[in-house]
Amino acid sequence: MDPRISEHAEIIVDHSVSIEKGDSVRVAAPTVAEDLAVAIYEKLGERGAKPSLAMRSSRAERAFHRACDENDFELPEQSLAEMEETDAVIIIKGAENTAEMSDVPAEKVAAYRTAIAPVQQERMGKRWVGTQFPAPGEAQLAEMSTEEYEKFVYGAVNKDWDEQREFQQNMVEILDPADEVRIVSGDTTDIRMNVEGMKTVNDYGEKNLPGGEVFTAPVPDSVDGEVLFDKPLIRQGREIEGAWLKFEDGEVVEHSAEKNEEVLAGVLNTDEGARRLGELGIGMNRDIDRFTYNMLFDEKMGDTIHLAIGKAIQQTVPEGQPYNESATHLDMIVDMSEDSFIEIDGEIVQRNGTFRFEDGFEG
Repeated sequence: MDPRISEHAEIIVDHSVSIEKGDSVRVAAPTVAEDLAVAIYEKLGERGAKPSLAMRSSRAERAFHRACDENDFELPEQSLAEMEETDAVIIIKGAENTAEMSDVPAEKVAAYRTAIAPVQQERMGKRWVGTQFPAPGEAQLAEMSTEEYEKFVYGAVNKDWDEQREFQQNMVEILDPADEVRIVSGDTTDIRMNVEGMKTVNDYGEKNLPGGEVFTAPVPDSVDGEVLFDKPLIRQGREIEGAWLKFEDGEVVEHSAEKNEEVLAGVLNTDEGARRLGELGIGMNRDIDRFTYNMLFDEKMGDTIHLAIGKAIQQTVPEGQPYNESATHLDMIVDMSEDSFIEIDGEIVQRNGTFRFEDGFEG
């Protein structure tokens, strides 16, 4: 076994989901990531856990979606029941073909996500983590050899997460008590939002591995302005480029994309909440130093922010605060490395990717 895989598994089991003796643990993994699943099972056995394993197939998932009528999707009761009895969930990502779902209509995917939303909602209340196995599909998507991609993934994942937490806490202490956030990038992005009363979360490899961001939720009806997402994203195996959104009173009132606009439109039409923002995130993992078309990594890059339309993350919305509900959550990235700044309550806290608590900051 590659010792990097064993270290990855140990971080997952001990740091991300803190497995204890007797825990019921669900592990979901694609067949290409069997080595990591095996390493995790070994760690779970050493800790006296009770695991169950679901090996996933994107080919089978595609076949199911294409064969079904979108009006026939129903909540899989057995999946909900299993999730209710689970203490912790480990989700491993990895693909031999990242475009396997590319010929499934967007409206079918949206209908399915709506049907299984109660399962996802139940999972969010558990200890859970999503992580990446360095599979050939993602390596090819990133235009890297498999060996080079392995080095990239393990460099971002197998690190000192206590040190990363301390670095990110500097930004948490700025954003958590804030009221208004303004994000400006060139002449294509100028957007404001209110975050008063919301909670800022320090993501240091617990829910997502790699971690490397701080994030919060905007007050849903407070978002105004327009934003050009200058980094592309992959949805259903299809690349969306040049996504542009205009917000008024929190709602997307205009949108466009240079490529695959119909995929973006399908997401926005999922439900009412899909036209509002559920998340503002600030990337802070300096070991993620290149764009790879993988949102698990890309949203954590230093010199970026990301906004997600759709469902807010429960951790960020205290009881009594307005919560944006949706069956979808789509992250999109803005490059903040040049001609850009983040302003919080009238004070610039990041300019051209450098935070005010870092060397080289120019306010």
